[in-house]
Parts: sequence; C-alpha cells; structure tokens
Amino acid sequence: MSDTSNDAGMIQVLLDRFNNQRLPRMLEIKAKAERGEKLTDYELEFLEHALSDTRSASHLLQRHPEFTDLVSRIGALYKEIATKALANESKP
Repeated sequence: MSDTSNDAGMIQVLLDRFNNQRLPRMLEIKAKAERGEKLTDYELEFLEHALSDTRSASHLLQRHPEFTDLVSRIGALYKEIATKALANESKP
C-alpha cells in the first residue's frame, strides 16, 4: 500500500484524537493560563507532546494542503497558551 492510501485513516485518527482529547485539554490549560495561574509540569509536558505529534504529522500536510488552515490555527493556539503561560511564570 502506498502512503496516500493510508492517509484517510491516519487523518481520521488524528482528527478524532485532537477533537476528543487534545483540544478539550488545551482549552482547559488555556483557561488556567488566562486566569493568571502557572502551569504544572504535567500540563507543560502535555503541550510539548501534543505539539510534537502535530509536527510529526507534517508529511500528511504536504500531501493534503487542505488542512493547512487547521494546522495553522492549532499552532496559533499553542503559541497563545505558551505566551500566556510564560508571562505567568515571570509574575511573583
């Protein structure tokens, strides 16, 4: 089987995982950061792992550019959370 024949299944798995696991947790972490709270090591590890998974799927994006906007939005969400979390870390 070629890589492209597996793409539909892989994309479905990634989207399901994102919608049901990653996005809800990211939004919880974002809300915590927006309240001015510092993130735990576990939360930071979760974000790092989720970002790593997103990057590892970049080969799919090359073959399916229709997902570019979605991946860009996910990246922007990561950046927003990280920026706020970093600002919270510098607070006394």
